[in-house]
Amino acid sequence: MKDFKKYYIIPAEVEDVYTALTNPFTIELWTGYPAIMDENPGTEFSLWEGDITGKNLEIEKNKRIVQQWYFGDQPEESIVTIKLFTDKKGTQVELNHKNIPDEDFENIIEGWNEYYFGAIKAFYEVE
Repeated sequence: MKDFKKYYIIPAEVEDVYTALTNPFTIELWTGYPAIMDENPGTEFSLWEGDITGKNLEIEKNKRIVQQWYFGDQPEESIVTIKLFTDKKGTQVELNHKNIPDEDFENIIEGWNEYYFGAIKAFYEVE
């Protein structure tokens, strides 16, 4: 199991980035795929036609999202914590993903950089 921590700058207000992470209609705009997402803790989510699934554990509107990502029958839960901070260039995102299965690590990192926060950044740069 490996951990990954990274900071991203998104050229948008904190409220807009939060919406991009939690609103299924906005998620569909930047991913191109229908999403199942709910802001309430304890709800399950599905992104990219089920390629990413999990459960929302804690949500503090416009500040923090904590999720469990599912990777089959792994012994330790894979936990994603996303924190949002106001930055002079928009929003600073702190991503901390713990307990990523070794065999999935490279794909997960590429996914975060290119398809998740890379796509959100590109979505807001177009405006």
